[in-house]
Amino acid sequence: MEQDYYTDRTFDRQDYTSTPLPAVEYEQCTFQNCDFSGSSLINAVFIDCVFSGCNMSLTTIKGTAFRGVKFQDCKLLGLRFDECNSFNLSFTFERCTLNNTSFFGLKIKKTVFSHCLVREADFTNADLTASFFTHCDLLNTTFGNTILEQADFRTAEHYLIDPERNKIKKAKFMLPGVLGLLAKYNIQIT
Repeated sequence: MEQDYYTDRTFDRQDYTSTPLPAVEYEQCTFQNCDFSGSSLINAVFIDCVFSGCNMSLTTIKGTAFRGVKFQDCKLLGLRFDECNSFNLSFTFERCTLNNTSFFGLKIKKTVFSHCLVREADFTNADLTASFFTHCDLLNTTFGNTILEQADFRTAEHYLIDPERNKIKKAKFMLPGVLGLLAKYNIQIT
């Protein structure tokens, strides 16, 4: 008989590609080296959970709740975080690959992206106030009508952010990355 709730449990080296993880509530659980790729986590609830070394590429997360979730060393290609349950949505990403992910329209203030590949991701219409992009590669990532006030891009690279189309008041940048704010002008800086 399937449980409705799991707490303080470790799921290690599980393969959920053919039999999805049950869509119930998980609190303070740890998922280590699990494979969720191409599976479904629709309407599951994760509270204060840790995903470590997991592959969640192309996993369907429509209606999924992530509250206080930490992703470490995970492969998260093509995820649609914009389809998640947005109530109390909060997570951190450490050493993750987030290429082709969508955060469209999400209010995810103070989110930490640390040592991540975030290439060709979409942050259009998102609120990333006071978020951190520490040592992140943001090649071809889209920022449009995005709130980036007080966000920290000092160690990020390859970003292109149009200051006229995004709110960047008190955001932090450093050379040479700050040149990504001028790219649209097609000017030469020596």
